[in-house]
Amino acid sequence: MKLRLTLFWLGCLFAAHLYATELGVVTAEQLINMQQNQNALVVDVRTAPEWQATGVIANSQKLESFDGNGHFDQEKWLANLEKLKSSPDQPIILVCRSGNRSGKIGQILTEQLGMKNVYHLSNGIQSWIKDGHPIKADCLTTACK
Repeated sequence: MKLRLTLFWLGCLFAAHLYATELGVVTAEQLINMQQNQNALVVDVRTAPEWQATGVIANSQKLESFDGNGHFDQEKWLANLEKLKSSPDQPIILVCRSGNRSGKIGQILTEQLGMKNVYHLSNGIQSWIKDGHPIKADCLTTACK
C-alpha cells in the first residue's frame, strides 16, 4: 500500500512538472528569428536613462519595470504589457541590461502567473551589443532628429 501511495505521489509530481511553465532563455540570434518569424513582442524593461545611454533593439517596446527604489508594480506593469500584445499567445521576449531583471520578471510571469511563451535575452542588451547587433537610438530628446 505504501508503495502504491508513493508511486501515486511521484506520478503527480512528474505530471505537474510536465505542465509547469518555465521561462525560456534566448540568444540574440534567436530573438531576431522569433521577432521576424513568430511576431515576438520584445519588451525592454530597463530605465529611461539606460535606454538613452545604449539605445534599444529595433521594434522593441519600452516598459520600465523596477522603480528607483527597486519596487515592481506588478499589476500596473501587467496591464501595460497586455496593451502591447497583439494576441494572448504572442511570444514575449524580455530584455534588460544583463539578464538579471528580465529573468526576475520572467519568473514572475511564468512561475507565479502561469504565462506561456515568455523568454528573456541571455545576458541582456550587453550581449546584443557585444555580438555587434544594431541598436536604435532612444529618441526622447531632439538630439536624435
